[in-house]
Amino acid sequence: MDVDLCIRGGRVVDGTGSASHEADVALRDGRIFAVEPRLDHLNAARTIDATGCVVAPGFIDIHTHSDVSLLHDPRGESKVLQGVTTEVIGNCSFSAFPIDRSRLSLHRDHLARLGDKPITPTWTDLDGYAAVLEDEGIAVNVAPLLGHGTLRVAAMGLADRRPTAQEQARMLALASEMFSQGAFGFSTGLTHVPSAYAEPSEIEAIAAVAARQGRIYATHSLAKAGFTFAAIDEAIDVGRRTGVRVQFSHVAINEPNLWGRARDVIEVFERARADGVDIAYDVYPYDASCSSLTQYLPAWLQEGGTAAMVDRLTDPDVRDRALEELSAGWFGGIPWHWDRVIVSRAGPGAESCVGRSIEDVAAAERRLPAVVALDLCERYGNEVEVVLHYRTEGDMLAFLRHSLAIVGSDGSAIPFDQGVDLPHPRHFGTFPRVLGRYVRERGALGLEEAIAKMTSAPADRVRLPNRGRLEQGYAADVVVLDAQIVRDNATFENPAQAPTGIRDVIVNGVPVVMAGHQTNARPGRVLRASDA
Repeated sequence: MDVDLCIRGGRVVDGTGSASHEADVALRDGRIFAVEPRLDHLNAARTIDATGCVVAPGFIDIHTHSDVSLLHDPRGESKVLQGVTTEVIGNCSFSAFPIDRSRLSLHRDHLARLGDKPITPTWTDLDGYAAVLEDEGIAVNVAPLLGHGTLRVAAMGLADRRPTAQEQARMLALASEMFSQGAFGFSTGLTHVPSAYAEPSEIEAIAAVAARQGRIYATHSLAKAGFTFAAIDEAIDVGRRTGVRVQFSHVAINEPNLWGRARDVIEVFERARADGVDIAYDVYPYDASCSSLTQYLPAWLQEGGTAAMVDRLTDPDVRDRALEELSAGWFGGIPWHWDRVIVSRAGPGAESCVGRSIEDVAAAERRLPAVVALDLCERYGNEVEVVLHYRTEGDMLAFLRHSLAIVGSDGSAIPFDQGVDLPHPRHFGTFPRVLGRYVRERGALGLEEAIAKMTSAPADRVRLPNRGRLEQGYAADVVVLDAQIVRDNATFENPAQAPTGIRDVIVNGVPVVMAGHQTNARPGRVLRASDA
Protein backbone atom coordinates (compact mmCIF):
# COMPACT_ATOMS: atom_id res chain seq x y z
CA MET A 1 0.00 0.00 0.00
CA ASP A 2 1.32 3.47 -0.94
CA VAL A 3 0.83 6.58 1.17
CA ASP A 4 1.91 10.17 0.74
CA LEU A 5 3.71 10.62 4.04
CA CYS A 6 4.53 8.53 7.07
CA ILE A 7 5.59 10.01 10.41
CA ARG A 8 7.53 7.28 12.16
CA GLY A 9 8.68 6.62 15.70
CA GLY A 10 6.94 9.48 17.48
CA ARG A 11 4.98 9.69 20.69
CA VAL A 12 1.38 10.20 19.58
CA VAL A 13 -0.82 12.56 21.59
CA ASP A 14 -4.07 12.11 19.72
CA GLY A 15 -5.87 15.24 20.92
CA THR A 16 -8.55 13.51 22.98
CA GLY A 17 -6.76 13.81 26.30
CA SER A 18 -5.92 10.11 26.33
CA ALA A 19 -2.46 8.95 27.38
CA SER A 20 0.23 9.20 24.75
CA HIS A 21 1.58 6.11 23.00
CA GLU A 22 4.28 5.20 20.52
CA ALA A 23 2.90 4.96 16.99
CA ASP A 24 3.44 5.77 13.34
CA VAL A 25 1.03 8.09 11.51
CA ALA A 26 0.37 7.65 7.79
CA LEU A 27 -1.23 10.31 5.59
CA ARG A 28 -2.89 9.83 2.25
CA ASP A 29 -4.93 12.17 0.01
CA GLY A 30 -5.12 14.85 2.70
CA ARG A 31 -6.47 12.45 5.33
CA ILE A 32 -5.06 10.36 8.16
CA PHE A 33 -4.77 6.89 6.69
CA ALA A 34 -3.60 5.01 9.77
CA VAL A 35 -2.28 5.43 13.32
CA GLU A 36 -0.64 2.19 14.44
CA PRO A 37 2.39 1.04 16.45
CA ARG A 38 4.33 0.06 13.32
CA LEU A 39 3.51 0.87 9.70
CA ASP A 40 6.64 -0.61 8.13
CA HIS A 41 4.53 -2.38 5.52
CA LEU A 42 3.49 0.93 3.95
CA ASN A 43 5.43 2.52 1.12
CA ALA A 44 5.64 6.26 1.79
CA ALA A 45 6.54 8.89 -0.80
CA ARG A 46 7.99 10.92 2.09
CA THR A 47 9.01 9.93 5.62
CA ILE A 48 9.45 12.05 8.73
CA ASP A 49 11.49 10.59 11.56
CA ALA A 50 9.75 11.73 14.75
CA THR A 51 11.88 9.77 17.19
CA GLY A 52 11.97 11.62 20.50
CA CYS A 53 9.18 13.95 19.42
CA VAL A 54 5.47 14.34 20.07
CA VAL A 55 3.09 13.91 17.13
CA ALA A 56 -0.21 15.71 17.68
CA PRO A 57 -3.13 17.12 15.72
CA GLY A 58 -2.48 20.56 14.29
CA PHE A 59 -3.51 23.27 16.73
CA ILE A 60 -6.88 24.95 16.20
CA ASP A 61 -6.89 28.58 17.29
CA ILE A 62 -10.48 29.20 18.35
CA HIS A 63 -10.14 32.96 18.66
CA THR A 64 -8.24 34.82 15.95
CA HIS A 65 -8.40 38.01 13.91
CA SER A 66 -6.72 36.83 10.72
CA ASP A 67 -9.62 37.92 8.49
CA VAL A 68 -7.58 40.66 6.79
CA SER A 69 -4.03 39.66 7.71
CA LEU A 70 -4.21 36.52 5.55
CA LEU A 71 -5.09 38.69 2.57
CA HIS A 72 -1.85 40.59 3.13
CA ASP A 73 0.27 37.58 4.16
CA PRO A 74 -1.23 34.29 2.92
CA ARG A 75 1.71 32.42 4.49
CA GLY A 76 0.27 32.99 7.96
CA GLU A 77 3.84 32.98 9.21
CA SER A 78 3.35 33.80 12.89
CA LYS A 79 0.78 31.02 13.32
CA VAL A 80 2.04 28.09 11.28
CA LEU A 81 5.41 28.31 13.03
CA GLN A 82 3.50 27.77 16.30
CA GLY A 83 1.86 24.61 14.95
CA VAL A 84 -1.49 26.22 14.18
CA THR A 85 -3.24 24.60 11.23
CA THR A 86 -6.73 26.13 11.56
CA GLU A 87 -7.76 29.68 12.48
CA VAL A 88 -11.30 30.48 13.62
CA ILE A 89 -11.78 33.99 12.24
CA GLY A 90 -14.62 36.52 12.45
CA ASN A 91 -14.35 37.08 16.20
CA CYS A 92 -15.28 40.10 18.34
CA SER A 93 -17.87 41.31 15.77
CA PHE A 94 -15.30 41.66 12.95
CA SER A 95 -15.65 39.58 9.80
CA ALA A 96 -14.78 40.35 6.21
CA PHE A 97 -18.38 39.70 5.14
CA PRO A 98 -21.16 40.58 4.43
CA ILE A 99 -20.28 43.77 2.57
CA ASP A 100 -22.70 46.42 1.35
CA ARG A 101 -21.06 48.09 -1.65
CA SER A 102 -22.76 51.38 -0.87
CA ARG A 103 -20.93 51.48 2.48
CA LEU A 104 -17.42 50.45 1.44
CA SER A 105 -15.74 53.32 3.28
CA LEU A 106 -17.47 52.34 6.53
CA HIS A 107 -16.54 48.67 6.05
CA ARG A 108 -12.95 49.68 5.37
CA ASP A 109 -12.89 51.80 8.54
CA HIS A 110 -14.51 49.05 10.61
CA LEU A 111 -12.07 46.35 9.50
CA ALA A 112 -9.12 48.67 10.19
CA ARG A 113 -9.78 48.06 13.89
CA LEU A 114 -8.28 44.60 13.40
CA GLY A 115 -4.87 46.25 13.22
CA ASP A 116 -3.99 45.47 9.60
CA LYS A 117 -3.31 47.70 6.64
CA PRO A 118 -6.77 48.81 5.45
CA ILE A 119 -8.42 46.97 2.60
CA THR A 120 -11.33 47.74 0.31
CA PRO A 121 -13.36 44.54 -0.14
CA THR A 122 -14.09 43.39 -3.68
CA TRP A 123 -16.58 40.76 -2.52
CA THR A 124 -19.95 40.92 -0.79
CA ASP A 125 -20.46 37.58 0.95
CA LEU A 126 -18.67 34.58 2.45
CA ASP A 127 -18.50 32.77 -0.87
CA GLY A 128 -16.77 35.73 -2.49
CA TYR A 129 -14.36 36.23 0.40
CA ALA A 130 -13.49 32.52 0.43
CA ALA A 131 -12.82 32.60 -3.30
CA VAL A 132 -10.34 35.46 -2.87
CA LEU A 133 -8.48 33.63 -0.09
CA GLU A 134 -8.36 30.29 -1.90
CA ASP A 135 -7.44 31.79 -5.26
CA GLU A 136 -4.45 33.47 -3.60
CA GLY A 137 -3.67 30.35 -1.58
CA ILE A 138 -3.29 30.27 2.21
CA ALA A 139 -1.02 28.19 4.40
CA VAL A 140 -3.61 27.57 7.12
CA ASN A 141 -7.26 26.58 7.16
CA VAL A 142 -9.78 29.16 8.26
CA ALA A 143 -13.18 28.57 9.84
CA PRO A 144 -15.22 31.77 9.52
CA LEU A 145 -17.69 33.29 11.95
CA LEU A 146 -20.06 36.09 11.00
CA GLY A 147 -19.16 39.33 12.80
CA HIS A 148 -22.07 41.29 14.22
CA GLY A 149 -20.31 44.62 13.68
CA THR A 150 -19.79 43.94 9.99
CA LEU A 151 -23.37 42.70 9.73
CA ARG A 152 -24.65 45.91 11.33
CA VAL A 153 -22.53 48.10 9.04
CA ALA A 154 -23.95 46.27 6.02
CA ALA A 155 -27.53 46.70 7.22
CA MET A 156 -27.49 50.17 8.78
CA GLY A 157 -24.05 51.74 8.78
CA LEU A 158 -22.51 53.07 11.98
CA ALA A 159 -25.60 54.54 13.58
CA ASP A 160 -25.91 54.64 17.38
CA ARG A 161 -29.56 53.60 17.62
CA ARG A 162 -31.90 50.66 17.42
CA PRO A 163 -32.35 49.17 13.96
CA THR A 164 -35.62 49.86 12.22
CA ALA A 165 -37.85 46.87 11.50
CA GLN A 166 -36.53 46.85 7.94
CA GLU A 167 -32.89 47.00 9.10
CA GLN A 168 -33.46 44.23 11.64
CA ALA A 169 -35.04 42.08 8.97
CA ARG A 170 -32.07 42.80 6.72
CA MET A 171 -29.62 41.68 9.43
CA LEU A 172 -31.51 38.45 10.04
CA ALA A 173 -31.74 37.72 6.31
CA LEU A 174 -28.00 38.34 5.83
CA ALA A 175 -27.17 36.20 8.86
CA SER A 176 -29.24 33.34 7.50
CA GLU A 177 -27.55 33.69 4.12
CA MET A 178 -24.05 33.67 5.65
CA PHE A 179 -24.93 30.59 7.70
CA SER A 180 -26.21 28.89 4.55
CA GLN A 181 -22.83 29.65 2.95
CA GLY A 182 -21.10 27.88 5.82
CA ALA A 183 -20.32 30.39 8.57
CA PHE A 184 -19.82 28.42 11.79
CA GLY A 185 -21.61 30.98 13.93
CA PHE A 186 -21.58 34.66 14.74
CA SER A 187 -19.71 36.92 17.12
CA THR A 188 -20.23 40.14 18.99
CA GLY A 189 -17.76 42.74 20.21
CA LEU A 190 -19.85 44.64 22.70
CA THR A 191 -17.11 47.15 23.48
CA HIS A 192 -16.44 47.77 19.79
CA VAL A 193 -18.46 50.16 17.66
CA PRO A 194 -20.99 49.43 16.17
CA SER A 195 -21.63 46.15 18.01
CA ALA A 196 -21.58 48.23 21.19
CA TYR A 197 -24.71 50.05 20.03
CA ALA A 198 -26.87 46.91 20.06
CA GLU A 199 -29.44 46.11 22.71
CA PRO A 200 -29.79 42.53 24.00
CA SER A 201 -32.92 41.92 21.93
CA GLU A 202 -30.98 42.56 18.72
CA ILE A 203 -28.30 40.06 19.70
CA GLU A 204 -30.84 37.46 20.80
CA ALA A 205 -32.68 37.66 17.48
CA ILE A 206 -29.51 36.79 15.58
CA ALA A 207 -28.54 34.16 18.17
CA ALA A 208 -31.89 32.49 17.63
CA VAL A 209 -31.13 32.17 13.90
CA ALA A 210 -27.74 30.68 14.76
CA ALA A 211 -29.30 28.27 17.26
CA ARG A 212 -31.80 26.98 14.72
CA GLN A 213 -28.93 26.12 12.40
CA GLY A 214 -26.74 24.60 15.11
CA ARG A 215 -24.16 27.39 15.01
CA ILE A 216 -22.18 28.96 17.83
CA TYR A 217 -22.34 32.42 19.41
CA ALA A 218 -18.92 33.84 20.39
CA THR A 219 -19.07 36.98 22.48
CA HIS A 220 -16.54 39.61 23.37
CA SER A 221 -18.74 40.75 26.20
CA LEU A 222 -19.92 44.14 27.30
CA ALA A 223 -17.38 45.70 29.65
CA LYS A 224 -18.10 48.30 32.26
CA ALA A 225 -16.64 49.16 35.62
CA GLY A 226 -18.01 46.65 38.11
CA PHE A 227 -19.58 44.63 35.29
CA THR A 228 -17.27 41.59 35.18
CA PHE A 229 -19.82 39.15 36.57
CA ALA A 230 -22.85 40.79 34.97
CA ALA A 231 -21.20 40.54 31.55
CA ILE A 232 -20.99 36.77 31.88
CA ASP A 233 -24.59 36.66 33.08
CA GLU A 234 -25.64 38.62 30.01
CA ALA A 235 -23.96 36.08 27.72
CA ILE A 236 -25.55 33.24 29.68
CA ASP A 237 -28.97 34.84 29.26
CA VAL A 238 -28.57 34.80 25.48
CA GLY A 239 -27.83 31.09 25.63
CA ARG A 240 -30.70 30.43 28.02
CA ARG A 241 -33.28 32.34 25.98
CA THR A 242 -32.26 31.09 22.53
CA GLY A 243 -30.61 27.71 23.11
CA VAL A 244 -27.50 28.81 21.21
CA ARG A 245 -24.08 27.44 22.19
CA VAL A 246 -22.13 30.29 23.81
CA GLN A 247 -18.38 30.76 23.60
CA PHE A 248 -17.20 33.46 25.99
CA SER A 249 -14.22 35.13 24.36
CA HIS A 250 -10.82 35.70 26.00
CA VAL A 251 -12.02 35.50 29.59
CA ALA A 252 -10.03 37.71 31.96
CA ILE A 253 -10.29 40.01 34.95
CA ASN A 254 -9.28 43.51 33.86
CA GLU A 255 -10.42 45.38 36.99
CA PRO A 256 -7.58 45.64 39.55
CA ASN A 257 -10.03 45.62 42.47
CA LEU A 258 -11.22 42.17 41.33
CA TRP A 259 -7.82 40.56 40.78
CA GLY A 260 -7.60 37.19 42.46
CA ARG A 261 -11.27 36.32 41.98
CA ALA A 262 -10.92 33.94 39.04
CA ARG A 263 -12.50 31.13 41.05
CA ASP A 264 -15.62 33.26 41.58
CA VAL A 265 -15.80 33.98 37.85
CA ILE A 266 -15.44 30.30 37.00
CA GLU A 267 -18.29 29.45 39.36
CA VAL A 268 -20.61 31.62 37.26
CA PHE A 269 -19.84 29.44 34.24
CA GLU A 270 -20.22 26.26 36.27
CA ARG A 271 -23.64 27.28 37.58
CA ALA A 272 -24.81 28.09 34.07
CA ARG A 273 -23.63 24.71 32.81
CA ALA A 274 -25.44 23.00 35.68
CA ASP A 275 -28.60 24.90 34.66
CA GLY A 276 -28.35 23.54 31.12
CA VAL A 277 -26.70 26.45 29.28
CA ASP A 278 -24.07 25.26 26.82
CA ILE A 279 -21.30 27.75 27.56
CA ALA A 280 -17.50 27.55 27.59
CA TYR A 281 -14.69 30.07 27.27
CA ASP A 282 -11.29 30.64 25.69
CA VAL A 283 -8.20 32.22 27.22
CA TYR A 284 -4.71 33.23 26.12
CA PRO A 285 -1.65 32.72 28.33
CA TYR A 286 -0.63 36.33 29.00
CA ASP A 287 -1.34 38.91 31.68
CA ALA A 288 -1.91 41.74 29.20
CA SER A 289 -4.40 42.49 26.46
CA CYS A 290 -4.16 44.46 23.23
CA SER A 291 -6.58 46.44 21.09
CA SER A 292 -7.04 49.55 19.04
CA LEU A 293 -6.94 52.57 21.32
CA THR A 294 -10.24 53.79 19.87
CA GLN A 295 -11.99 50.90 21.66
CA TYR A 296 -11.57 52.84 24.91
CA LEU A 297 -13.10 56.09 23.66
CA PRO A 298 -16.74 56.90 24.40
CA ALA A 299 -18.94 54.98 21.96
CA TRP A 300 -21.03 58.05 21.12
CA LEU A 301 -17.91 59.83 19.90
CA GLN A 302 -17.27 57.12 17.29
CA GLU A 303 -20.71 57.08 15.71
CA GLY A 304 -20.41 57.28 11.93
CA GLY A 305 -16.77 56.20 11.79
CA THR A 306 -13.36 57.81 12.18
CA ALA A 307 -13.98 60.74 9.84
CA ALA A 308 -17.14 61.65 11.73
CA MET A 309 -15.28 61.36 15.04
CA VAL A 310 -12.52 63.69 13.85
CA ASP A 311 -15.07 66.21 12.62
CA ARG A 312 -16.88 66.12 15.96
CA LEU A 313 -13.67 66.83 17.84
CA THR A 314 -13.34 70.20 16.11
CA ASP A 315 -16.15 71.35 18.43
CA PRO A 316 -14.49 72.46 21.71
CA ASP A 317 -17.50 71.46 23.78
CA VAL A 318 -17.54 67.96 22.29
CA ARG A 319 -13.83 67.61 22.83
CA ASP A 320 -14.12 68.69 26.46
CA ARG A 321 -16.89 66.16 27.04
CA ALA A 322 -14.85 63.39 25.43
CA LEU A 323 -11.79 64.22 27.54
CA GLU A 324 -13.85 64.34 30.71
CA GLU A 325 -15.33 60.89 30.06
CA LEU A 326 -12.01 59.41 28.96
CA SER A 327 -10.19 60.82 32.00
CA ALA A 328 -12.80 59.29 34.31
CA GLY A 329 -11.75 55.78 33.32
CA TRP A 330 -12.24 53.24 30.59
CA PHE A 331 -15.45 51.33 29.97
CA GLY A 332 -17.46 53.44 32.32
CA GLY A 333 -14.97 54.02 35.12
CA ILE A 334 -12.24 51.36 35.30
CA PRO A 335 -9.39 53.52 36.62
CA TRP A 336 -6.65 54.38 34.20
CA HIS A 337 -3.14 53.32 35.08
CA TRP A 338 -1.53 55.08 32.16
CA ASP A 339 1.86 53.59 32.99
CA ARG A 340 0.33 50.18 32.14
CA VAL A 341 -0.95 51.31 28.72
CA ILE A 342 1.84 50.80 26.18
CA VAL A 343 1.64 52.05 22.60
CA SER A 344 2.39 49.09 20.34
CA ARG A 345 1.58 50.72 17.01
CA ALA A 346 1.05 54.29 15.84
CA GLY A 347 0.79 56.12 12.56
CA PRO A 348 3.47 57.89 10.54
CA GLY A 349 5.07 60.62 12.60
CA ALA A 350 4.28 58.98 15.92
CA GLU A 351 6.77 56.11 15.73
CA SER A 352 8.63 57.51 18.74
CA CYS A 353 5.61 56.62 20.88
CA VAL A 354 5.87 52.90 20.14
CA GLY A 355 7.07 50.89 23.12
CA ARG A 356 6.35 53.70 25.57
CA SER A 357 3.50 54.11 28.01
CA ILE A 358 0.91 56.82 27.50
CA GLU A 359 2.07 58.22 30.85
CA ASP A 360 5.65 58.46 29.63
CA VAL A 361 4.65 60.15 26.37
CA ALA A 362 2.44 62.59 28.27
CA ALA A 363 5.16 63.45 30.78
CA ALA A 364 7.69 64.10 28.02
CA GLU A 365 5.23 66.37 26.23
CA ARG A 366 3.97 67.98 29.46
CA ARG A 367 0.38 67.07 28.69
CA LEU A 368 -2.30 65.01 30.39
CA PRO A 369 -2.36 61.30 29.44
CA ALA A 370 -6.02 61.48 28.36
CA VAL A 371 -5.18 64.37 26.03
CA VAL A 372 -2.36 62.35 24.46
CA ALA A 373 -4.66 59.33 24.01
CA LEU A 374 -7.43 61.37 22.42
CA ASP A 375 -4.99 63.21 20.16
CA LEU A 376 -3.51 59.92 18.92
CA CYS A 377 -6.99 58.60 18.09
CA GLU A 378 -7.97 61.86 16.41
CA ARG A 379 -4.84 61.86 14.26
CA TYR A 380 -4.48 58.17 13.44
CA GLY A 381 -7.89 56.65 14.09
CA ASN A 382 -7.89 52.86 14.31
CA GLU A 383 -4.20 52.61 13.41
CA VAL A 384 -3.18 53.17 17.03
CA GLU A 385 -2.89 50.01 19.12
CA VAL A 386 -2.06 49.64 22.79
CA VAL A 387 -1.08 46.78 25.10
CA LEU A 388 -2.76 47.00 28.49
CA HIS A 389 -1.08 45.29 31.45
CA TYR A 390 -4.29 44.97 33.45
CA ARG A 391 -4.35 41.29 34.42
CA THR A 392 -2.56 38.81 36.66
CA GLU A 393 -0.91 35.57 35.75
CA GLY A 394 -2.59 33.86 38.70
CA ASP A 395 -6.08 34.64 37.39
CA MET A 396 -5.12 33.65 33.86
CA LEU A 397 -3.69 30.36 35.04
CA ALA A 398 -6.81 29.54 37.05
CA PHE A 399 -8.90 30.09 33.93
CA LEU A 400 -6.51 28.08 31.75
CA ARG A 401 -6.48 25.03 34.01
CA HIS A 402 -10.26 24.63 34.21
CA SER A 403 -12.01 21.98 32.13
CA LEU A 404 -14.10 24.61 30.31
CA ALA A 405 -11.00 26.41 29.01
CA ILE A 406 -9.92 26.35 25.39
CA VAL A 407 -6.69 27.99 24.23
CA GLY A 408 -7.25 30.88 21.84
CA SER A 409 -4.65 33.48 20.94
CA ASP A 410 -6.80 36.54 20.18
CA GLY A 411 -4.03 37.20 17.67
CA SER A 412 -3.56 37.20 13.91
CA ALA A 413 -1.49 35.33 11.38
CA ILE A 414 1.06 38.02 10.53
CA PRO A 415 4.60 38.22 9.15
CA PHE A 416 7.61 38.61 11.40
CA ASP A 417 8.73 41.80 9.69
CA GLN A 418 6.84 44.38 11.77
CA GLY A 419 9.11 47.39 11.33
CA VAL A 420 9.00 49.58 14.43
CA ASP A 421 5.71 48.12 15.67
CA LEU A 422 5.59 45.92 18.76
CA PRO A 423 2.48 43.74 18.42
CA HIS A 424 1.36 41.64 21.36
CA PRO A 425 3.49 38.46 21.66
CA ARG A 426 0.31 36.35 21.52
CA HIS A 427 0.53 36.58 17.72
CA PHE A 428 3.80 34.64 17.80
CA GLY A 429 3.93 32.51 20.94
CA THR A 430 0.58 31.50 22.40
CA PHE A 431 0.66 27.74 21.82
CA PRO A 432 4.37 27.08 22.50
CA ARG A 433 4.01 29.24 25.63
CA VAL A 434 1.34 26.93 27.02
CA LEU A 435 3.42 23.85 26.23
CA GLY A 436 6.71 25.24 27.47
CA ARG A 437 5.90 27.51 30.38
CA TYR A 438 2.74 25.95 31.77
CA VAL A 439 3.18 22.26 30.90
CA ARG A 440 6.90 21.54 31.11
CA GLU A 441 8.19 24.27 33.43
CA ARG A 442 5.25 24.88 35.78
CA GLY A 443 3.48 21.54 35.58
CA ALA A 444 0.17 23.41 35.67
CA LEU A 445 -1.26 21.22 32.90
CA GLY A 446 -0.49 17.77 31.63
CA LEU A 447 0.76 17.51 28.06
CA GLU A 448 -2.23 15.50 26.87
CA GLU A 449 -4.62 17.86 28.65
CA ALA A 450 -3.03 20.95 27.14
CA ILE A 451 -3.02 19.54 23.63
CA ALA A 452 -6.70 18.60 23.97
CA LYS A 453 -7.44 22.25 24.80
CA MET A 454 -5.75 23.18 21.52
CA THR A 455 -7.21 20.49 19.26
CA SER A 456 -10.28 18.37 19.98
CA ALA A 457 -11.82 20.90 22.39
CA PRO A 458 -11.97 23.78 19.88
CA ALA A 459 -12.94 21.40 17.07
CA ASP A 460 -15.84 20.05 19.09
CA ARG A 461 -16.88 23.48 20.32
CA VAL A 462 -17.06 25.05 16.87
CA ARG A 463 -18.11 21.74 15.29
CA LEU A 464 -15.29 21.52 12.81
CA PRO A 465 -15.90 18.23 11.05
CA ASN A 466 -13.10 15.65 11.05
CA ARG A 467 -10.45 17.84 12.67
CA GLY A 468 -8.75 18.04 16.04
CA ARG A 469 -7.81 14.37 16.44
CA LEU A 470 -5.24 11.95 15.10
CA GLU A 471 -7.75 9.40 13.94
CA GLN A 472 -8.25 7.46 10.73
CA GLY A 473 -10.28 9.45 8.23
CA TYR A 474 -9.66 12.81 9.89
CA ALA A 475 -8.02 15.69 8.02
CA ALA A 476 -4.25 15.36 7.88
CA ASP A 477 -3.45 18.41 10.03
CA VAL A 478 -0.46 17.38 12.14
CA VAL A 479 2.28 18.96 14.23
CA VAL A 480 5.56 17.34 15.28
CA LEU A 481 7.17 19.02 18.28
CA ASP A 482 9.93 18.46 20.77
CA ALA A 483 8.23 18.61 24.19
CA GLN A 484 11.61 18.84 25.95
CA ILE A 485 12.53 22.18 24.43
CA VAL A 486 9.33 23.73 23.06
CA ARG A 487 8.91 27.32 24.23
CA ASP A 488 7.83 30.76 23.12
CA ASN A 489 10.50 33.37 22.44
CA ALA A 490 8.20 36.32 21.83
CA THR A 491 8.31 39.04 24.48
CA PHE A 492 6.52 42.36 24.85
CA GLU A 493 9.79 44.15 24.15
CA ASN A 494 10.74 41.92 21.19
CA PRO A 495 7.61 40.07 20.06
CA ALA A 496 8.36 39.04 16.49
CA GLN A 497 10.33 35.93 17.44
CA ALA A 498 9.67 32.41 16.25
CA PRO A 499 9.18 29.75 18.92
CA THR A 500 11.55 26.89 19.62
CA GLY A 501 10.62 23.22 19.35
CA ILE A 502 7.84 23.26 16.73
CA ARG A 503 9.56 21.08 14.16
CA ASP A 504 7.11 20.05 11.44
CA VAL A 505 3.62 21.27 10.59
CA ILE A 506 1.34 19.61 8.05
CA VAL A 507 -1.89 21.11 6.69
CA ASN A 508 -4.27 18.89 4.73
CA GLY A 509 -1.46 16.41 4.19
CA VAL A 510 1.06 18.97 2.90
CA PRO A 511 4.08 20.13 4.95
CA VAL A 512 4.03 23.87 5.56
CA VAL A 513 6.85 23.76 8.11
CA MET A 514 9.78 21.34 7.89
CA ALA A 515 12.56 21.24 10.47
CA GLY A 516 11.34 24.56 11.87
CA HIS A 517 11.36 26.40 8.56
CA GLN A 518 8.30 27.39 6.59
CA THR A 519 7.89 25.96 3.11
CA ASN A 520 6.23 27.71 0.18
CA ALA A 521 3.16 25.47 0.31
CA ARG A 522 -0.29 26.99 0.73
CA PRO A 523 -2.65 24.04 1.12
CA GLY A 524 -5.12 25.73 3.48
CA ARG A 525 -8.85 25.84 2.87
CA VAL A 526 -11.79 27.96 3.89
CA LEU A 527 -13.78 25.46 5.91
CA ARG A 528 -17.57 25.52 5.93
CA ALA A 529 -20.04 24.35 8.55
CA SER A 530 -21.62 22.20 5.85
CA ASP A 531 -18.37 20.31 5.12
CA ALA A 532 -18.61 16.57 5.64
